[in-house]
Amino acid sequence: MATSETYRQVGEAAWGWVLDQVREDDGPWLPETVPADGREAVPAKDRDSLYSGIAGLAPVLAEIAQHRGLSGRERALADGIVARLSAEAGRRVEPSLYDGLAGDATALRLLAPGSESVALRRLDDLTTPDGWRTTLGFEPGSDTPLNDVVMGAAGIVMTAVWAGGEFADAIATAGGEALLHTADRTDAGLDWGIAPSTASRAPNYSHGTAGVAAALAVAGTALGRADFVEAAVAGARHVLSVGLLDDDGFVVPHTIPPSKREVEPITYTWCHGPAGTSHLFAALSLAGVAEVSGIRVEDLRRRCLTSLLTSGVPERLRPGFWDNDGRCCGTAGVGDVLLDAAQDQPGTEFSETLLEGARTMGDALVERAVRDASGARWRFVEYRDEEPLLPPGTAWMQGASGIAAYLLRLARSVETGPGATVVDRPDQWWAVPAGVRLASARSARPVGTAAPDSLRT
Repeated sequence: MATSETYRQVGEAAWGWVLDQVREDDGPWLPETVPADGREAVPAKDRDSLYSGIAGLAPVLAEIAQHRGLSGRERALADGIVARLSAEAGRRVEPSLYDGLAGDATALRLLAPGSESVALRRLDDLTTPDGWRTTLGFEPGSDTPLNDVVMGAAGIVMTAVWAGGEFADAIATAGGEALLHTADRTDAGLDWGIAPSTASRAPNYSHGTAGVAAALAVAGTALGRADFVEAAVAGARHVLSVGLLDDDGFVVPHTIPPSKREVEPITYTWCHGPAGTSHLFAALSLAGVAEVSGIRVEDLRRRCLTSLLTSGVPERLRPGFWDNDGRCCGTAGVGDVLLDAAQDQPGTEFSETLLEGARTMGDALVERAVRDASGARWRFVEYRDEEPLLPPGTAWMQGASGIAAYLLRLARSVETGPGATVVDRPDQWWAVPAGVRLASARSARPVGTAAPDSLRT
């Protein structure tokens, strides 16, 4: 396995490459990809987003600050991000975590704690009885509120609980109640689509019931809302009913019914696989839930992790099996989840196994990095294209920013052990012990008057 210094060197090289891509036009912006053919780079559709814009640089800068002091150039970038997002938040109308105001709040909290209130105030102002109207055009011609972690109410609820502050109770309550109203009852429990009218379901973490149920468990715990926690358990029962418990693991199909797109029926990612779905069971544990459908929630989380460790990732076993090394859909996202779990159960044999798995992901990232004098980056694969290597991405979820942060965290974890500080985020903070969290420990006032001590970090 590579050394911690190698992980750090490649992470720094990747960050250096990203930093060189940052441009300035009414504040900083970042091209989502850097064309290899010399074409002019352009900003992401939402230049400010957490998914592919400048807000996604905030968790990287927060991670770098755990290793060393920020350079003058990095401090200027952080200040520019805060200034841009703060100025835009008052007129922004997209509410979501990965494309809107909740993502702005995340970045602002990480870079300038307290400044996130401008984005949370705006979210509070935009609340409707049904949640928050989307501008993303998920369903053409519709602004119907969405449910999921990436684009909808679940991600907004998670952000409010994570950030705390004067608007958090109202946001988390409104979002949780909207999710209760849009639930579909099934034979096993409750189910959510991305939107209430969505026929097909992506039941894992990013766009489906696993993520929605996690948000309800976290909000129910923080607000003392037993109905939210009960709905989370019902959601988990549905997830179990459509999944597979074979070979001491747990996996859930990518899409139900199977997608018309050419996609693996079972994937292992943060977005559509057991990596992300493991966070549901950590959230239920936080809420004090002991078991779902007769299986202990700790065992269900462990089953998700076992499926990751035995899946064959990050090897590219066949075309389409593992073509992405990013956070959302690939290697860095899996590695981050394994590190979360390793730090959540220190001193156990399984923790060592999880750390070894996280290092396997790091080794693959080191091996696949494209390195030259300009730094390091990664080219994902689209095997159906005539030229299968995609241009390198810069962003948090699908590019070098997110991968750099993972490699830097991995280097610290190898050196420091399970007590290493975690730059926590709205959609995973409960998966690690309270004592290692960086950002949620800053809350001026935790959400809810009935929150247990475990939330009063």
